[in-house]
Order: sequence, then structure tokens, then C-alpha cells
Amino acid sequence: MLAFYLQIKMVHIAMALASGGLFALRGALVLAGVRAAMATPVRWLSYAIDTTLLTAALMLLTALKLNPFVVPWLGVKLTALVIYIVLGTFALKRGRTRRVQAACYVAALLVFGFMYSVARAHHPLGVFAGMS
Repeated sequence: MLAFYLQIKMVHIAMALASGGLFALRGALVLAGVRAAMATPVRWLSYAIDTTLLTAALMLLTALKLNPFVVPWLGVKLTALVIYIVLGTFALKRGRTRRVQAACYVAALLVFGFMYSVARAHHPLGVFAGMS
């Protein structure tokens, strides 16, 4: 599997950007009251992208023999992913008011950006690594 490392990494990066971009679009549409953001084909596209993203991530972990519970930056990224997912569900459907949905949407985008910076820096503080 290590022979395909670069291809797997590129798929992982592409799917991460596609997932974040689709979430940003869907969240903006939900806040604008556009019902198509929650249409079945759009949800299935999101599931397909996220499944491919997580499969590529697991393949990378296996190929590189990395343990996210031992490698600090991966542990932070995994924790941030859980927070991002929870915030995303409140932004798209579970938030009871537009205000809650908007706050969760912005927070989810910030967490996504932080996750991206952690991944790029390979450092648990991500974008904040230079401040310490």
C-alpha cells in the first residue's frame, strides 16, 4: 500500500477540500432558507465524499503505521473532527433557531480551518504553533 501513498494522500486532500466546500455551501444555503441544501442527492453526495475521505485516512494510517492516539497532531485532528461533525449537524439540521444554526456553522468552519492547519503543520497547535 505504501507504493500508492502519494495517490492516497492526494485523494484524502481532495476529499477533505470537497467535504469542507460542500459543507460550507450547504450551510450557507440552509441559512438562506434554500431547501435544496438538504435534498437527498446532496446528502448522498456528502456521504460519498466523507466515506472516501475516511477510507483514504484509514489507508494512510495503515500504510504509515501511525496511531492517532500516540501521534499528538493526529489526536488533535481526530478530536477536532468529532467537534466539527457535531457542530455541522447543529448547523444543518439540529439547531432550533437560525441564530444557533449560524453560530454552529461559523464555529464548524473555524474548526475545519484549524483541522486543516494541524494537518498542514503536522503540529497539534496548527496555525497557532508559531505563537508558542
